[in-house]
Amino acid sequence: MKNIRAVIFDLDGVLVFTDKYHYQAWKKVADRLGVPFDEEDNNRLRGVSREESLEIILEKYKGDPLSAEDKKKLTEEKNAIYVNLLSQMSREDVSRSVRRVLSDIRERGYKLAVGSSSKNAGLILEKTELKDAFDAVSDGNNITKSKPDPEVFLKGADMLCEAPEHCLVVEDAKAGILAGNAGGMYTAAIGDAVKSGKADYDMFSLSELLYLLD
Repeated sequence: MKNIRAVIFDLDGVLVFTDKYHYQAWKKVADRLGVPFDEEDNNRLRGVSREESLEIILEKYKGDPLSAEDKKKLTEEKNAIYVNLLSQMSREDVSRSVRRVLSDIRERGYKLAVGSSSKNAGLILEKTELKDAFDAVSDGNNITKSKPDPEVFLKGADMLCEAPEHCLVVEDAKAGILAGNAGGMYTAAIGDAVKSGKADYDMFSLSELLYLLD
């Protein structure tokens, strides 16, 4: 780990937890479509784009064919519900341990970035008062391909002016670990991503980063 100069964090599921808001928003859309949707279904949507998430939900859709415009309206509806729910977030939605880890890593001289497929990453960072913790934010607003494509992480590395081989990606989703691997970066898994067995390092808590980067 001596050649690591930067750490790129996925946002949702690693630093903050907005799964419940995603679930509530998609649930409303699915219910209106008459599509069965539960938390297990919601887990399949982690780390993928809004458009791809809708396609997964529509696998169980039995109604009339939907046009591209129909699908666009549905994703916009979901996002409007989600953004309204995000307005409830505050500084308290980020634990003290997460803030300590970010602060300690920065004090050690590492560059920090967010690499998230979400187009609402900026809003989440603002609401939780995390913006100043990062040198760069690469998110769904500046990419065309979702994880497991490495684009979001490669752009994050570029923003930090670091080569991929000098970056460590921290992810809680298999798609994110695969994206980091595909980008030629080191990867550290947490949460569900540990089950993938694809990461260079597996962690039970974010605090273990302090030992990996020691």
